[in-house]
Amino acid sequence: MRIGLIGTGRIGSFHAGVLGRHQGVDALVVTDPDAGRAARVAGRTGARAVASAADVMAAGVDAVVITSATSAHADLIGRAARAGLPAFCEKPIALDLAGTLGALAEVERAGSVLQLGFMRRFDAGYGAARTAVRGGALGRLHTVRAVTSDPAPPPADYLPLSGGLFRDCLVHDFDILRWVTGREVVEVYATGSDGGLSAFRDAGDVATAAALLTLDDGTTATATATRCNGAGYDVRMELAGEHDQLAIGLDDRTPITSVEPEGPPAPAKPWPGFLERFAPAYEAELDAFVRVVRGELANPCDGREALHALRVAEACERSRGEHRPVRLAEIAGG
Repeated sequence: MRIGLIGTGRIGSFHAGVLGRHQGVDALVVTDPDAGRAARVAGRTGARAVASAADVMAAGVDAVVITSATSAHADLIGRAARAGLPAFCEKPIALDLAGTLGALAEVERAGSVLQLGFMRRFDAGYGAARTAVRGGALGRLHTVRAVTSDPAPPPADYLPLSGGLFRDCLVHDFDILRWVTGREVVEVYATGSDGGLSAFRDAGDVATAAALLTLDDGTTATATATRCNGAGYDVRMELAGEHDQLAIGLDDRTPITSVEPEGPPAPAKPWPGFLERFAPAYEAELDAFVRVVRGELANPCDGREALHALRVAEACERSRGEHRPVRLAEIAGG
């Protein structure tokens, strides 16, 4: 199988390494607006670098992996669909609902495959939690608490292009909440703070946010995120039911310190970032994509799944701006 990869930034470079050593991938073709960066990634992974996305799609590839700047995702998804190429794309499809719905319409018209990069679905802990919750091990689920904390803010010039904390960061929590519980969000109430950081204020974004989510069976969920967690990269979920309670992401690298006399010590090597924390999950999602292209596996995360998570993020952004609860029925695309 020949795979084309468009975008060789941090996540694209990582994906190129995974694909370059995958037994099912015979050849890898990469491109990036920064030709030097593409050439370096190609040299390190045994790929061939070409000048443009058009050149990738004309190189006889069987599928494409899109890890470009977010602003290019929708266009590249449409181009892949029209070329009859299955596509894997990092989230989001687009930064707004109109762009997302337009790209999904292109995929549906072409009858092509689009797999979205929600890597937490391929993490062992989240998978075990899904099995436990859906198998009834917790009894009636009543409370979910999700946490996503980055160790440091991204570059200031990234913020206006990111879509904001709800769409760029918490969208992972919204997706995995649906995937683990099997329930839909029906109402949100969200707030946030720029933390006194001018870069976030100038971008109309927040550095820290919290959302209270009501699921369709009455379960209450909270999702919090921050860009300013100096202790390290912290992604966790706690699920509490009438019979039991469990936690995802709680191990000897979780960047949290107990102050209890008999509590665990501070981690010797806290998680520094998402690539380290979720490396096995990233590898598993690309392996799944290869199997989807071969016809061996049903698509584990299609574009409509991404739309559901984006609609929750849109509702949170509206709630934050208008200081009120927002029903998901108010958000287009349902």
